[in-house]
Amino acid sequence: MTSQFKATLLRPAKQDSDNSWAFVLLPKSVSEKLPRRGRTTVEGTLNTYAFQATLEPDGQLSHWLRVSKELLESAGVNSGDDVTFEITPVEQEPEPEVPADLQDALAASPEAQAVWSDTTTIARLDWIHWITSAKQSKTRAKRILDACDMLASGKRRVCCFDPSGYYSKAFSPPKTAG
Repeated sequence: MTSQFKATLLRPAKQDSDNSWAFVLLPKSVSEKLPRRGRTTVEGTLNTYAFQATLEPDGQLSHWLRVSKELLESAGVNSGDDVTFEITPVEQEPEPEVPADLQDALAASPEAQAVWSDTTTIARLDWIHWITSAKQSKTRAKRILDACDMLASGKRRVCCFDPSGYYSKAFSPPKTAG
């Protein structure tokens, strides 16, 4: 199911050291057509330039997209430009990149590693999202320990985690630069 929409590329108030990415808020009508309220990978075009990216939940049952410096340059656009997107959910979510600290913890727990390897890509994506959404390093470390304990006990899905951020308001798009 392909969706097309026009949007203005927004500049985040706080950026990384390279200070060169933008983002776009998806219209709710487009998000409603996607298979998940949480992270969802799409392929599409930005002003006819092809890309694949993972949309982030906005905490309002919709999504936002980080537009990398590379994509901005390749598409010949900048923050503030009005652009046209065409997006389609991928048929199968790509395997997520496992953060090094989680990889190390899983390697140290064969029971957790076995259950991790036997879960779905979507379940692994949710585990990683739960861990990486921690705002403090000590919370992240605790979540990694808890994840390994839960996985080692046979739990295949992370509990008490709303990947859309709607109920916990854990996720939101960046604030826009003024």
